[in-house]
Amino acid sequence: MSLVAFLGAIETGLIFGLVALGVFLSFRVLNFPDLTVDGSFAFGAAVTAVLIVKGWNPYAATGMAIAAGSCAGLITATLHLRLRVLNLLASILTMIALYSVNIRVMAGPTVPLLGQRTVLSSVEHLGVPNPWLAPLFFLAVSSVVWVIYAWFLHSETGLAMRATGANPVMARANGVRTERLVLAGLAISNGLAAFGGSLLAQLQGAADVTMGIGTIIVGLAAVIGGAALIPARSLVGLTLACVFGAIVYHVIVALALNATTLGLTASDVNIVTAALVCVALAFSGTATGARQGKKP
Repeated sequence: MSLVAFLGAIETGLIFGLVALGVFLSFRVLNFPDLTVDGSFAFGAAVTAVLIVKGWNPYAATGMAIAAGSCAGLITATLHLRLRVLNLLASILTMIALYSVNIRVMAGPTVPLLGQRTVLSSVEHLGVPNPWLAPLFFLAVSSVVWVIYAWFLHSETGLAMRATGANPVMARANGVRTERLVLAGLAISNGLAAFGGSLLAQLQGAADVTMGIGTIIVGLAAVIGGAALIPARSLVGLTLACVFGAIVYHVIVALALNATTLGLTASDVNIVTAALVCVALAFSGTATGARQGKKP
């Protein structure tokens, strides 16, 4: 694999590290199986692309994408909390609806960004060589987000959110407003997914209505695989493992697709993803059994 392909896998992995943090919040912290991520990821890309084409500042467009993704998460939470729709079904309904919403927003299936000013073009004046510019930029962005994310989970609100996911009955008995925390948690989770979609659209130079398909699987692969590779117990270690897992996932996919002996093409990426998730689940179960002193 060439250096350019390797750096491309790193930068994409860093972007999906943001998605993995969102998936960790919904699945692991809140214990809420949220599939809205597939829709909110593309929603963030669509909003960013349309606003940039209309002349918006790329950072403002990215901020609006995060807000749009957060709104998608709020809709899922509202369907579950107010209308008593099963959490998994509520997320599927929102995800399906977002597919049509994204087409409406973009007025078509695709919006190109070639020749448009993006967040990457705004840092080109720093003089960093082109192959290294995007990885270093996304490393800086992911680091800042991870620090804020880890701090939040250790805050009083983050502790209450963790209690809500662990034991909502006990949390309510101690005065925790669990419904508000579920709303906030899904808003943050899908806001991070939309943030990732926004950055990926600006990196690839286009937003596409299908770019969110399979995002939740990649996020779960990063969360599960990261936990298997870095068997941490603290929140700092667990959240860092999510980002690391996303990077490793994309590097392995790039290696598999670039290995001529395997004969894989870009259309086989779902097969590689399924295999990686299975391996991650197997290693995760083995590691858990070992920590508990049981046979895997």
